[in-house]
Amino acid sequence: MESIAQGMQGPAVEDVQTRLTSLGYTIDEAETSAKEFGTTSAAAVRAFRASQGLEPGDEVDGAAWSALVDASYKLGDRTLYLRLPNFHGADVQALQRALNTLGFACGVDDGFFGPHTEAALQQFQENVGLFADGMAFQDTFAYINRLHHVWEGKPSVIDVEAEARMGFARAANVLESWHIAIGGEDAIARNVASRVWNIASATTDGSGIVLYDDTAPKDVDLIVEVASDELPEDAEPRATIALAECQNLSLRVKTAVAAATSKPILLRIELTGITEYGMFTASDAQTLAVRLLDGLCDALSD
Repeated sequence: MESIAQGMQGPAVEDVQTRLTSLGYTIDEAETSAKEFGTTSAAAVRAFRASQGLEPGDEVDGAAWSALVDASYKLGDRTLYLRLPNFHGADVQALQRALNTLGFACGVDDGFFGPHTEAALQQFQENVGLFADGMAFQDTFAYINRLHHVWEGKPSVIDVEAEARMGFARAANVLESWHIAIGGEDAIARNVASRVWNIASATTDGSGIVLYDDTAPKDVDLIVEVASDELPEDAEPRATIALAECQNLSLRVKTAVAAATSKPILLRIELTGITEYGMFTASDAQTLAVRLLDGLCDALSD
């Protein structure tokens, strides 16, 4: 492309000025009104090029124009999905930062929508009860924006930290202040659910966790549905966490709870990939129950 430089005037200059001012750069009003590339436009371009690590200069060449377009995208401006060449820009980076902070690791937030970002997006969509197609439409952006108080302004978490055990006092406080119903769809899931209830009851006499068989009570804050299998393909999507692929259960639960729009909050915990291979022992069930209760208490303790 032909470089846009001082002395030029017209729509191309106006486009550059609009993008720069939207990014916070100051350009004299006389220049923007006249759509004229003057000294303050040149100063803004120099500052932008420096911020992007481009060669010093005050012209908008091909490299600067590409960087300016990328930087101008806001989350929600366009539908994002995996394609070749990858989508790239500030909106992709914002999505990656939100996903990483919410507990859905997609690697370094480099602004390129690759396969790791697609996988993290699918996990997020499943977690909040959306159709997990890995395509960021307005419904996905609505949930990301609804959770902005959870992720905005916080550092992107690239390395997944090990899940921490809850202290007795904190766990007891959560169990006494939240009313939770837990049940299982099948024999193994019911075993795990009953162990969660047992551990909670042993933690404090005032535990608000109740165990249900077929129908969960409605007068609770949270319903936890444990299942050994995935939801049928024709079932309505719901907030779901697959334990086999989850290394930060607390963050996932916190995201699902924060994204919920009504009570009782319904959360499905899937044991797929954990119980179907080999022998599933009582010790395995107890380990899962402890992990699940720790994750719930940690997520609900704030």
